[in-house]
Amino acid sequence: MDKKASRIRRSKKTRSNIRDQGATRLCIFRTSKHIYAQIIDDATASVLASGSSLDSDVRASVKYTGNVEAAKAVGKLVAERAKDKGVTKVAFDRSGFRYHGRVQALADAAREAGLKF
Repeated sequence: MDKKASRIRRSKKTRSNIRDQGATRLCIFRTSKHIYAQIIDDATASVLASGSSLDSDVRASVKYTGNVEAAKAVGKLVAERAKDKGVTKVAFDRSGFRYHGRVQALADAAREAGLKF
């Protein structure tokens, strides 16, 4: 089993548990150069808010888009956009990535900006 298949296998259990709860989820995806986050409502199958290190607001504020500082900026941006839509409580879907480094920085920044999970 390769690295990607292992990550996808780990993510299935988390997504199943979140679906059973019926919660809106904060789903992340990371690559070596960028990090992406979406607030997804599974009941209506729609994206309520999204943000990434590709957004012009984030790119202007950070030097490099593949580090912890960029992840913090993305977390804050997604939380602000979610609060504008009226979403305050989410379940954190880390997509099988370890809760460490950029993933943890994004989650902490989103919590500080007002999301609860």
